[in-house]
Amino acid sequence: RNYYKKSKAKYGNKKIFRDGEWFDSVHEYKRYRELLLLQRAKKISDLRRQVPFELIPAQYELIPTGEFFVRGERKGQEKYKRVCVEQSVVYNADFVYTMDGKTVVEDTKSEATRTKDYIIKRKLMLYVKGIRISEV
Repeated sequence: RNYYKKSKAKYGNKKIFRDGEWFDSVHEYKRYRELLLLQRAKKISDLRRQVPFELIPAQYELIPTGEFFVRGERKGQEKYKRVCVEQSVVYNADFVYTMDGKTVVEDTKSEATRTKDYIIKRKLMLYVKGIRISEV
């Protein structure tokens, strides 16, 4: 059976299906197996995958709908709808776990995946959340 996705991934890596889950690369899967062993040996705890961190919230504006309220306290006032004008910026950590009482945020990286977008998000994680990403 073929456990690799047929379509090419963004950075030339092969997505892999193991242990009932999809992983973005063989490197990420191998690191996951190492972390599972560390968790079984009680060196780390609370291992989680693909944990989202919102760095910048979505931005919204109130846009007039052209309609007006016809009854109630707001009768005659224009109606507005809330519209998202900028989506939130989210960093998804490959792994988050606890080691020696401290939370560790880890990302499996290759040169190809160390993009400008990633570097900006890494800097925002430190600036906004006070979390330094550990790259493996």
